[in-house]
Amino acid sequence: MESTAGSGSSDGEAQSSRRRLRDAVDDAVLASPARTAMVAFVLVAAVVTALLCLPVAVRSPGSASFADALLVAVSAVCVTGLTPVVTEVHWSSFGIGVITVAVQVGGIGILTAASLLGMAMSKRLGIRQRLLAAQATSASQLGQVGSLLRVVLLTMIAAEVVVASLLLPRFLLRGEGVWEALWHSVFYSVSSFNNAGFTVHADGMAHFADDPWVLSVIGAAVFVGSLGFPVVFVMSILWRTPRAWDLHTKLTLATSAILVAVGWVLLLAFENANPRTLGGTGWFGTAGEALFLSVVSRSGGFATMDIEAMSQMSHVVLDLLMFIGGGSGSTAGGIKVTTLAVLVLAATAEARGFTDTTAFHRRISPGSIRLAVSVLLAGGTIVLLGTIAMLGVTDEPLDLVLFEVVSAFATCGLSVGVTERSPDEGLYVLSALMLVGRLGTITLASALAQRSQSRRYRYAEERPIIG
Repeated sequence: MESTAGSGSSDGEAQSSRRRLRDAVDDAVLASPARTAMVAFVLVAAVVTALLCLPVAVRSPGSASFADALLVAVSAVCVTGLTPVVTEVHWSSFGIGVITVAVQVGGIGILTAASLLGMAMSKRLGIRQRLLAAQATSASQLGQVGSLLRVVLLTMIAAEVVVASLLLPRFLLRGEGVWEALWHSVFYSVSSFNNAGFTVHADGMAHFADDPWVLSVIGAAVFVGSLGFPVVFVMSILWRTPRAWDLHTKLTLATSAILVAVGWVLLLAFENANPRTLGGTGWFGTAGEALFLSVVSRSGGFATMDIEAMSQMSHVVLDLLMFIGGGSGSTAGGIKVTTLAVLVLAATAEARGFTDTTAFHRRISPGSIRLAVSVLLAGGTIVLLGTIAMLGVTDEPLDLVLFEVVSAFATCGLSVGVTERSPDEGLYVLSALMLVGRLGTITLASALAQRSQSRRYRYAEERPIIG
């Protein structure tokens, strides 16, 4: 009897300990979904790194170096596309399969995938899962999360199926076998819609530089993927009434279109006479490749030409486009187009002497403006520190290092060759930049913050001299 009682008491204490541990974990997750996002991405990147370090993951005997495997793993999970090796040449079918899965998981988001799985199993989302999904998808209201998650999954599946279906006939016409064409169609549909930038041809996207159909399909997939799932969600339920779209959707679409047009014109002007890039390709080919690069430079990472051979003026244009990135809650990186839009609108309102910052007959809150300034400063600071670190471990010139750092932070993937030539220390720096860029500056800041603080008093107001 005493032994039974003792055993029951021990079981009760063990259950109580497990319950306290579970409650502590749940409270930590509920207190900071952002911190959970950061931990989840790090864990997935670690698993992918371990898989890529296996001898079966490479084509040649032996195994990949840890630095190469780590950078490619982080690049895949963060849907960037930077790689120190040629994907098709270095990695085996197993390794490329691991990269493809990592891109898909990274694109949909670790927490979004977990929430979708939970919803499929339980047919509903609890408040804790909604908070996590809201963090992962940038939903503005918890009540929208369930519908938004369905849109995320359905949009991703539908878009990738459509892209693969459009690419398959063209690959067959280019002389590829059925299975090879099918595999390439699936891979490029996943890589393009998720803005990953990975290719499975030794010469990259230059393999299709003379194929307007392939470039158009991949460019369109990159553009849609960079808009963000909140925008797709709004457009899917209100596609007949654009006037009813919210301010975020209008700002994202308008700013994205302006950036594509401006980038297209500038790249045409700077590279039209460059014999190493667009010079001599004919007007139609020049215009098409410049438009494609303008679309994918904000996050896609595909390139039909040698980026290093472009003029420094074009490098500056691409630096700016990459740093801006795509839409919030999308597979794109950067400071996001809405951040740029809010800052420009605020500066315009200040220049015109207006008290309120407005757009599309809506007033933008001061809190949104402060957040946009914070994102810009945080992004600029990260790029500055990353550039200093890369200059310290490589012998590359400043303009090339800055380009590679911006590409890593903005999870774009365009490269001027610095990644391939970098020592292991440089690969570690670029890996950290990609992880920070994918998580987002504000998400990272909130994840590291212990708790929010508010004062119970306000100081007297005074205006310093600005400018």
